[in-house]
Amino acid sequence: MTTPKRFDGSDQYVATQDLKLAVNAALTLQRPLLIKGEPGTGKTMLAEEVAAALGMPLMQWHIKSTTKAQQGLYEYDAVSRLRDSQLGDERVKDIHNYIVKGVLWQAFTADEPVVLLIDEIDKADIEFPNDLLREIDRMEFYVYETREMVRAKHRPLVIITSNNEKELPDAFLRRCFFHYIRFPDKDTMQQIVDVHFPNIKKDLLAQALDSFFGLREVPGLKKKPSTSELLDWLKLLLAEDIPAEALHSKDQKAVVPPLHGALLKNEQDVHLFERLVFMSRQNR
Repeated sequence: MTTPKRFDGSDQYVATQDLKLAVNAALTLQRPLLIKGEPGTGKTMLAEEVAAALGMPLMQWHIKSTTKAQQGLYEYDAVSRLRDSQLGDERVKDIHNYIVKGVLWQAFTADEPVVLLIDEIDKADIEFPNDLLREIDRMEFYVYETREMVRAKHRPLVIITSNNEKELPDAFLRRCFFHYIRFPDKDTMQQIVDVHFPNIKKDLLAQALDSFFGLREVPGLKKKPSTSELLDWLKLLLAEDIPAEALHSKDQKAVVPPLHGALLKNEQDVHLFERLVFMSRQNR
C-alpha cells in the first residue's frame, strides 16, 4: 500500500492547522472525513481544494431530501428494458445495458484514487447513512441483477459534509473521523478575504469586518451571515465603489450597511436589525 499524500492547504483555501490535521488523519486512517459547520463556512470547497492540492480527481454526490443510498451505487432501468423488449431491440439480451452506475461505483472502479464528496448528507432520510455503512466500510457492494461484486480498486478519500440539520446514527459516526469547522475569527477572516480580494483597501476591509461581526452578534437573528455572504457583500461594495465611511457614521453611531441584502436573507432579520439601529441612535 502506498503512503498516503498529505494536505498542507492551498493558495485558494485558508485551512486552519486543526483542519489540515483532520484531512491528513482521514488519509492515514483511511476513514471518511465528516465535516460539520455553519452553512457557508467552506465545507464543500474543502473537498475541491483537497482534490486539487493532492492531484486527485474529484467526484461529487450532492444529496437531496429525495436521494436514496442505492442511487450512489447503481440503478436498474427496468422501464427502458421493458420498452426495448417491446420494440424488439437486441440490447435487452444484455442486462448490463440497463445498469446505470452511481458515483460510488465510479469512484470504486476509477483507475486512480479519487476524492469522493458526499455533500450535505443530513438532507436525506435518517436511514440514508445506515444504508451506506457496509459499502463505505468494506469498499464493496453486490449487484444483484448481474450477480457481480464491485470492489474498490483504490480506496477513495471520502469527505462527507453536514449542516447539522439531523443527527447522524452512532454506527455511522464511529466509522468517520470528525471535524467541526468553527466560524473564523476576525484574523482568519481577514486571511480569507485577502485570498479573494488581495487589493482591497485596508480601511474598507476593517469597517466591513466590524460591521459583519457586529451583525453576527445581534441577538435573535434567524440566520447569521456566513463567510460566503461576506465575500459576496465585499464584491458588491467594490463593484459599487462604496467608501469605508458609508459603513459607519462619523459620530460612530450604528448604521444599516449599504447592500445589506447580501448579508441578511429574510425580512425578520432586516426589521430586527433596523429596529436595533434606530434604538441605538435614540440612546445616544
